[in-house]
This record gives sequence, structure tokens and C-alpha cells, in this order.
Amino acid sequence: MAVAPHIKPLTSLRFFAAAWVVVFHYWPHLAVTGMPPLVAKGYLGVELFFVLSGFILCHVYLPQVEAGGFRYGDFLWTRLARIYPMHLVTLIGMGLMAGGALAVGLSVDPNVLSFAALPANLTLTQAWGLAPVAGWNHPSWSISAEWFAYLAFPAFAALTIAVRRWPGVAVAAALAFLAVLYPTFQAIAGFPLTKATNAWGALRIVPCFALGCALYLAWRSGAADGRKALAGALFFTIAVIVAAALQAPDAIIVSGFGGLIITLAQVSKSGSSRFSHRFLVYLGEISYSVYMVCIPWEVLFVNVAVKIGHFPGKQLPPLLWLVFLITLVPLAALTHHLIEKPARERMKLWWRLRRPHDFATAAAR
Repeated sequence: MAVAPHIKPLTSLRFFAAAWVVVFHYWPHLAVTGMPPLVAKGYLGVELFFVLSGFILCHVYLPQVEAGGFRYGDFLWTRLARIYPMHLVTLIGMGLMAGGALAVGLSVDPNVLSFAALPANLTLTQAWGLAPVAGWNHPSWSISAEWFAYLAFPAFAALTIAVRRWPGVAVAAALAFLAVLYPTFQAIAGFPLTKATNAWGALRIVPCFALGCALYLAWRSGAADGRKALAGALFFTIAVIVAAALQAPDAIIVSGFGGLIITLAQVSKSGSSRFSHRFLVYLGEISYSVYMVCIPWEVLFVNVAVKIGHFPGKQLPPLLWLVFLITLVPLAALTHHLIEKPARERMKLWWRLRRPHDFATAAAR
């Protein structure tokens, strides 16, 4: 079965989603007053990842499901090969750094080395409410949520196929689900679903992943091929940036991600090379490493900088903070090439040798 064409602008977008999250997390270490509204909404970069995940996985695998050629075991192993090696390495790295800090008499948040949370972190179930605290490499909660969506992909695919003749209805239903779930969850839990991590992170991905699946149907159907449709998607792209800058409700911003994704996917479909520059695509390819090493790098860089420079409140001067932020990219590129990519390929090779049937989609990201 043919491999789905690579939508390069969406690969590029992954880096900007990761960078949005990273800047949000790193900003408190910058010695300035206040946080710009757009930066303050940076936690929604995770939602953008989740919507993208639903879109891309449908793009790659839904035709297989429809044709009856989908192999669930192959799918899960491919996805595990994509996410688990970096997860395991960064988890061990955080443990070693925390252990080293304790050995030299430095204080460490006890949650970082929470052995009660270790089984859930090792099994990627920490976002399912199975970890008592947010320990080890905390961003991996979202990888646990992704794993939940991978396990449930046949259900998402079946629902998507059931409404494939009505892509507009599918998108409207996904947006309605999101609009109802967000306020309902906040009324019950007392905090926004978009702020959930360990306790309700697995639920957090569900409306976003469903929206991504629905958006794929709309894009595949050609509903965005016309100039008016593309102009509308571009309008929503601009609107989501403005909404984030104005601190609009999270549901509105997440809904607007659809316009951004459709616009970029349509740019690729039209044959344009915009947003497909090799460097942008490369940044997108290393975005998972950017996301996974951002906290270990924060712990290492900030603590060393504070030890040397005695910066109060762990706030760095702007120039040093910029170095802190920018050096994350080459570090992520290094871990991508030394750990993430070779480990992924080795896991997929082992599976191919064990299961020598057609594995054409194993390289799908």
C-alpha cells in the first residue's frame, strides 16, 4: 500500500508548537516584569500538537483502515518506536541529574525522584490518573496522553469513517464537543482541562484528536480547495493568533487551530513550497526532542547559571536567557540524531525482521 504523501508545512508547524510551549515554560527565568499574553497561552501548544496528531494519523492510516489493510500491532509498535526511546532516556537523565544533585548536597524536589510514580512513567500511563505526583520528566505526561490516543485509534478511525460523507458535520460536531467539554470539565474539576496534566491528561487529548480527525475529512474531501474556503481558513489562522494575544478563552483558540492546519495542508496540496523549506522541515523533525529535553536542559542550565552568577529568583539576564533558549535547539538536534532517530529505526527494524510482512508505513511520523 502506498505511503501517504508528506505534508511538509505541518511538519514545520510542529516546531513552532514546541517552541510556544518551551517559551511559556522558560519565561519565568527571564528577568523581566510580566508575561506577554501570547506567551501566557503557550501551554496551548500541547493542544496544537494533539490536533495535528489526529490529522496526521488519519492522513497516514485512515486509508488503510478503509481498505481493510490496517494492522493494529504494526501501528502501535511504530508509534512506540517514535516516542518511547526519548521518553526513557530523558526519564533516566532526570533521575541521574537529581541523584547527582543530592549526592553533592543540593536540594531536589522530592517529586522528581518519586518512585511511586515511576511505574506509571515507565508504562506511559502517568496521564491516566495512575501517577500520584508529577515526577521525573514532567512533559512526558503529554506523551502518555498521545499513547492513550494511539491505543484508542481504531475507535477514532471507526467514528471518522462513519461520518466521512459529511465532513462539515464532522468538524461542527468536533467543535461542539470541545465547546461543551471545556466548560463542563472546569465546572466539575475546578480548573481548565487545558491545564490538566497527570490527573486528566488522557482526557485532554480526546477533543483535540477528534478535531484533527474531522479536519482531515474536510481537507480530504476538497472542501478547502476553493479560494473562498482557503481564505476562510487563512482568516481563522490570523484570528487564532489575535485571540491568543488577547487572552481569549482556550476553546476559541483551540478551535482556531483548525484554520491554521487546513491552510498549511492546503498550501502543500496545491504544490506550493511555502513553509516547506528544508530547514523548517528539519526543525519540525527534531521538535519531539526539543519538547522532551526542554526540562532537563532547564534544570541543568539554570542551576549552573545561578550557582555561578548568583541570580536571584533563578531569573537570568535577557542575553543569558536568550542563550539558554537558543542552545536548546542544537542540543535537541544532537539527541535526535544520537538517540531518537537511531533507536526508532532499530526498533522498527527489529519488528520488520520479526514480522516480515509489508511495513511500508513504518517510517510515517
